Amino acid sequence: MEEQRKKILCVGLVCLDIINVVDKYPEEDTDSRCLSQRWQRGGNASNSCTVLSLLGAPCAFMGSLTAGPVANFIVDDFSRRAVDISAVVWQVKGQTPCACCVVCPSSGSRTVVLSDTNLPDATANDFSKVDLRQFKWIHWEGRNAEEQVKMIQRVELYNSTLPQQQKITISVEIEKTREALYQLFAHGDVVFISKDVARHFGFQSAQTALKGLYGRVKQGAVLICAWAEKGADALGPDGSVVHSDAFPPETLVDTLGAGDTFNAAVIYKLANGGSLQDALTFGCRVAGSKCGFHGYDGIAEKFTDG
Repeated sequence: MEEQRKKILCVGLVCLDIINVVDKYPEEDTDSRCLSQRWQRGGNASNSCTVLSLLGAPCAFMGSLTAGPVANFIVDDFSRRAVDISAVVWQVKGQTPCACCVVCPSSGSRTVVLSDTNLPDATANDFSKVDLRQFKWIHWEGRNAEEQVKMIQRVELYNSTLPQQQKITISVEIEKTREALYQLFAHGDVVFISKDVARHFGFQSAQTALKGLYGRVKQGAVLICAWAEKGADALGPDGSVVHSDAFPPETLVDTLGAGDTFNAAVIYKLANGGSLQDALTFGCRVAGSKCGFHGYDGIAEKFTDG
């Protein structure tokens, strides 16, 4: 029972998303009206927490905030989702990041302009204060990789003292094509890479990317790559590629956060003992479904029985 109550911690960005839904992408230097606008808590790790919570997993978020009305909105929303934020780092300098998002259902595009320049990220020193005993899985959204590697090394040291069934599983997401992030390849039990990263390395499919990049991960790790409408593939230590088709909704409505949804759903299944095939298929199902409605609330209705 104690193991079942342990949480999944996501480390990374939280920001305010100001989302404008439009019938067509606006031309430069024009005025236009949006179909709707909403404020939403965003950021990769933050979004994954939302999905984990909606799926029924106890979860926690670690990242930076600075006091003010934007942070108040974010904290209230974390509370509404029952996400533990006791590990949040309250910075005295900088502003809470904000993203202006344009979602265009007719084309399926989501365009994001993020203001994220002066708020320090959580450090290894901040992470040293976290009680690891409360977690069964910790996921890092690749950001300040040098500090994140130090955080992961603390978990690896902690794991070295425990029997296998009590060890914390480590996952990392490498989404951006930044050289510094690639050191994270070697530090995850589960490594998520984006289509952009795969293409950056010259690969034109998820399967070729997994085979080409698997040498970068540590022994026994799982490497996963989602490829939008082509579904997702995963490669584990047995050397066989696992695939799931995509599950697009009847009508495409909102793709914002689909990747974060996929990651969370895969983590949810794996953390609860599911096979890699089950986790990949579940990730594609939940992410595809999420693209059929605004925000995330519909996930709970469709998938809480998983």
